[in-house]
Amino acid sequence: MLNVALTGNIAAGKSVVVDLFKQWGATIIDADQLVREAQRPGTDVLLAIGFRFGRDVILPGGELDRAALRGKVMGDDQALADLNAIVHPAIRRERDRLLAEARARGDRIVVSDIPLLFEAADPGEFDVVVLVDAPEAVRRQRLIANRGLTPAEADRMMRSQQPTPGKRDKSDWVIDNDGTLEALEQKAKVVWTQLEKRSGLSA
Repeated sequence: MLNVALTGNIAAGKSVVVDLFKQWGATIIDADQLVREAQRPGTDVLLAIGFRFGRDVILPGGELDRAALRGKVMGDDQALADLNAIVHPAIRRERDRLLAEARARGDRIVVSDIPLLFEAADPGEFDVVVLVDAPEAVRRQRLIANRGLTPAEADRMMRSQQPTPGKRDKSDWVIDNDGTLEALEQKAKVVWTQLEKRSGLSA
């Protein structure tokens, strides 16, 4: 089984590549979904978040107020590190469980979709790291045009992640998404073919 990490800074187009890999046969493990499950009401993770960041990050119904929590950690490196220390051990345990299930089923390519791979996880846990990247100006424009953010909000979100040049150096393959969706699909297909070869699915 080939254990692949797929990552990319915000608005780089990673989600499109995830969908393509899934269509082509990959088993997908969604880190964001694991985070949401780990932070469900009543979990130890949510209790620890409330203890560290205050009850005002918990909604009256018991759910996490993600916007309030984001406001507390955005731009605060220590707060973000504390949050990661609470959440990521639980995510890793669940990801390991899902990987074991995939291996037992005989799945050949498992892709873990991890936006903050280099910020909060260990790339060394994976056989292959694939980065989806786009120029900073392009990503900023996408955030403003497609997500309705102000320029200041877009800049703040982009600053919360490590710059991509260092990530490119640490990745096995880089898919540049600076053109059309058709071009992105073609580039993703090239990488997928290489993943198939690594996994033994093709000659």
